[in-house]
Amino acid sequence: MRTRFRNVACAGALALALAAAAPAAAQAPASPSQQAVATFAGGCFWCMEPPFDKLPGVISTTSGYMGGTKRNPTYEEVSTGRTGHTEVVQVAYDPSKVSYEKLLEVFWRNIDPTVKDRQFCDVGSQYRSGIFYHSAEQERLAAASKAALEKSKPFKQPIVTPVEQAGEFWRAEDYHQDFYKKNPVRYNYYKTGCGRDARLKELWGKAGD
Repeated sequence: MRTRFRNVACAGALALALAAAAPAAAQAPASPSQQAVATFAGGCFWCMEPPFDKLPGVISTTSGYMGGTKRNPTYEEVSTGRTGHTEVVQVAYDPSKVSYEKLLEVFWRNIDPTVKDRQFCDVGSQYRSGIFYHSAEQERLAAASKAALEKSKPFKQPIVTPVEQAGEFWRAEDYHQDFYKKNPVRYNYYKTGCGRDARLKELWGKAGD
């Protein structure tokens, strides 16, 4: 279904160094040793960038692809569902300012964890949700957060979002990066038409972002 929405909306390795520019205030950017990376899949990567970008301590978000077999896949290839990739957002962050646990909290509340191989109006394995861990500590924390969610039983359906080891990350095409900033009207048209906010409010009691 997203092809139709995206045709209207579009109308036509992670770069940490570029994304770590200092803010206007006199505060030094995080050095590479202070940076960590987290990767999440939540359907449309356009919609997964904004909630993380809002968090203090997040340095950058980059849309891309993970989990497939083809090297350097294109959006057109991934969107067929035949490469095995899923759309992901890779988050570069400063652990001294924002915790991985906080990133997990934001992730859960911006997805529907009760459906497999889809998110909202987007259907197919390329839109599946998932947490891709980059270290043993991330794996432990992600598994614990999923277990806590399962124990609290906020939904009638089971939690089906997997926790998997991160594979190679392929950066998506430039026109996908910061799409919500570059094309706010088209972005909101897509997100509203896809029913994302309505479903998130139904699940979590509030809309996304």
